[in-house]
Amino acid sequence: MEKVRPLKRFGQNYLRDNNILDKIIKEISPSAEDFIIEIGPGTGALTSKLASTGAEITAIEIDKRVKEDLSEKYPSVKFYNEDFLKTDLINLYHQSGRKLRIAGNIPYNLTSPIIFKLIEENNIINDAVLMVQYEVAKRMTSSRGSKDYGIFSVLLNYFSEVKFCFKVSPNVFYPRPKVFSAVIHIFMKELTISNDLKKRFIEIVKASFGKRRKTLKNSLGDSIFKDIDFSESGIDLSLRAEQLNIKDFEKLALFTLNYPSYNAGR
Repeated sequence: MEKVRPLKRFGQNYLRDNNILDKIIKEISPSAEDFIIEIGPGTGALTSKLASTGAEITAIEIDKRVKEDLSEKYPSVKFYNEDFLKTDLINLYHQSGRKLRIAGNIPYNLTSPIIFKLIEENNIINDAVLMVQYEVAKRMTSSRGSKDYGIFSVLLNYFSEVKFCFKVSPNVFYPRPKVFSAVIHIFMKELTISNDLKKRFIEIVKASFGKRRKTLKNSLGDSIFKDIDFSESGIDLSLRAEQLNIKDFEKLALFTLNYPSYNAGR
């Protein structure tokens, strides 16, 4: 296993610091009742510690080179050799009968699609402890008015509560990345909203930040919502997206859902 070389195309940087691994496990705080999905176990550094907790562990690994060795080394862990972005989380949820807990040192080039996948499946996920790029972690936990406030922070704060756990040096990885990392803990909220509102909220946030330096009027006018007149929405369209709070975005989303001519064509 130690001879496996990280592959750049998979964004692999293996975590090799036992102290950092212990801090991650402490943050996850696994119990025997948990069903945990690990994203990208790599050579099994985090897997070994998760497996020893008694929790039920399923690991998703795209790299075919490591699956056989990992399966032999950690027989209590179920391994799937596939792309996490294509993993059927709903099926795993039904198999386990429990909400999913997610963990992993994820490929930094896939952070956005992974986070969006978790948000889309928020109803079946309890929480997620992830290693991400430090600059991305700042965006995830930023507040309105800051330069880091954007799509990530709005969506994550609507669907979850995000905790910045700790910063991680490049020196604890092989190969050594060019950036600092950070561990974040995402706690999904129990939301009672329709799937239509959920989808529309995501769409309106993406559209509003589509042209970040422009006003909402211009951003929304150049988006999929170009045929909607937002003048009666109750939101000041001369503002920029970064000046809105989460309730403002929800108000815009609800306004579009009640706009008959727009929804008739969808």
